[in-house]
Formats: sequence, structure tokens, C-alpha cells
Amino acid sequence: MEVEDGAELCFPQLNTSCRKPTFHGNDVLFLHIGLFSVSVLTVALNLLIIISISHFRQLHTNTNTLLLSLAVSDFLVGLVPMPGEILRQTGCWFLGDLMCSLLKYVSYIISSTSVGNIVFISIDRYVAICDPLHYPTKVTERRVKLCVCLCWLSSVFYNGLYFKDDLTKPGQYNSCYGQCVFVIDYITGAVDVVVTFIAPVTVIVVLHIRVFVVAVSQARAMRSHITAVTLQRSVTRTTKSELKAARTLGVLVAVFLMCFCPYYCLSLAGENLVNGSAASFVIYLFYFNSCLNPLIYALFYPWFRKTIKLIVTLHILQPGSREANVL
Repeated sequence: MEVEDGAELCFPQLNTSCRKPTFHGNDVLFLHIGLFSVSVLTVALNLLIIISISHFRQLHTNTNTLLLSLAVSDFLVGLVPMPGEILRQTGCWFLGDLMCSLLKYVSYIISSTSVGNIVFISIDRYVAICDPLHYPTKVTERRVKLCVCLCWLSSVFYNGLYFKDDLTKPGQYNSCYGQCVFVIDYITGAVDVVVTFIAPVTVIVVLHIRVFVVAVSQARAMRSHITAVTLQRSVTRTTKSELKAARTLGVLVAVFLMCFCPYYCLSLAGENLVNGSAASFVIYLFYFNSCLNPLIYALFYPWFRKTIKLIVTLHILQPGSREANVL
């Protein structure tokens, strides 16, 4: 990047310094306030989910363990990639080349883990709806925890290979001092799109089509057995609960696709996505998904609304609060 005479530099004492990005009027102020507000909201909402599922014993289910893992990854999105991206796009990068490389690495770990979590949640709902009799034996607490650990560890390992050169030679693609750029060649980027988006989304969509077909048939069966005996009504209530959870997951996945598709479509098209200012919106939309997930829980899960009240009013500090009835 060439530096024009008289341009305001990030590091005036260095001839190789980058120029400070320019914004009109108070644009940068409003941009910072808006983006940091979303970041804080993302952290706060997902922290409420983490506390809720971790604290209340009634919420210690296999499905909620997967939701907890997703909430942790969404919490970290608001804590690391969002603020890092705001600093990277709206000002000079003062944290050095190594921190820039670590930001890329951690951001991709968190993002790919979020995708993995949604895949496992989809599998969990698929088994619960399509094979309910074998669900307790197929989806055990030990297997769920193992899947969560594998999801995080595989993401760390995969992205370690993906960013190996960038981590060993930080700043090699910077054209001036005070810059933090993401450079990914087309072939590597295409492989990453297949591994972290196309393949997982294919699995998610196929499972949801199957779940939808079974859910429709079960709904019809329930309507045709309204006069069932007490035991059958109990089974029906359980089935309704599973169907509601599947519907919530459907909304979750739909929002996920709307937020992630633009990013990966531009990546696959070979656009210089992560460095172009015009494409900043796509990146912010990509991360904004982590803020929307807890809002979806608040809309569809009554237990989340109940636990928020208990947490905000500090009732969780009272003895025996872990056993509170929140369902």
C-alpha cells in the first residue's frame, strides 16, 4: 500500500506505516457504538444460556448439552471475533502481526465449531423424532459429551493445519505496518467451503427433510387419536414436546443459513471477502447469527424466559435454586 504525502499514518515514525482509514463525520463513532453494542448483547445473551443450562438441574439433558456447546461458541464469537473484526475494519491494527494471525485462527475455530454443534443438534433431533424408541440407548450422556469434545478438538486441529503458514510466518501478506489482512488462496478456500459449509449443510438439510416428513405424519396420527387413553395422551404430550423442539431447531437452522450463506457464497466465488470494505456487512451478518440464536431460544423456549428472570433477580444465589422447576 502506497502512502501519500500528508496522509495521516497509523505509525507516523515509520515510512512503511499504513494510512488511517477515513470516515465521514461521526460515521465511525456510530459504527463503533452499534457494532460493540451487538458484541456486548451477544456475550450477555449467550452467558444467560450458559448459566441457565449449567445451573438448573432440570435442564441437564443431552439436547441441552449440545445447546450449551453452541452457546459457548456463540459467547466466544461476541468476545473475540466481533471486537477483533471491528478493530480491524474501522481503525489501524496496533496489536501486532502475531495477534492478527491468532485472531484469524481463533475466529475460524469458533465459527467451524458452531457449524459442528448445529450438525450434532440436528442429528439429536433426527433420532428423537424418527427413532424415539431407541433414542435413550443411541443418544447417551457419554456419547453426547464425547461428540462435543470431538467437535471442538477437530476444529482446533483442522484450523491449525489451515492456518499453519500464517501462524508460523505472521504478517507475511501485509503490505504496510498497521495492517491485518486475511489472505486465502482459491483452492484452499474452496476446500474449506466444502468441509465447513457445504458438507455440514447437506447433512443438516437432509436430516430436516426427513424430520419434517416424520413430524407431519406424527401430527396427523395425533389428530386421528384425540380420544386416546391416559397412557396414550402421555405419549402424545412427549411427542408434541419433541415436535416443538424440532420446529425450534428448524428456525435455528433457517437463520443460520441466512447468516452464513452470503459469506460462503462470496468465498466460493473467489471474492476478496475478508479485506474488502464493501463486504464488511457480510462478515458482520456472519457473526450476527451468534446474537440471534439466544433470541430464538427466548421466543420458543419458555424455560429460557423463566431462567432469565431467576438469574436477573439473583434467585439463583438462594439455596436449592438448582432444583427449581423451570419446565
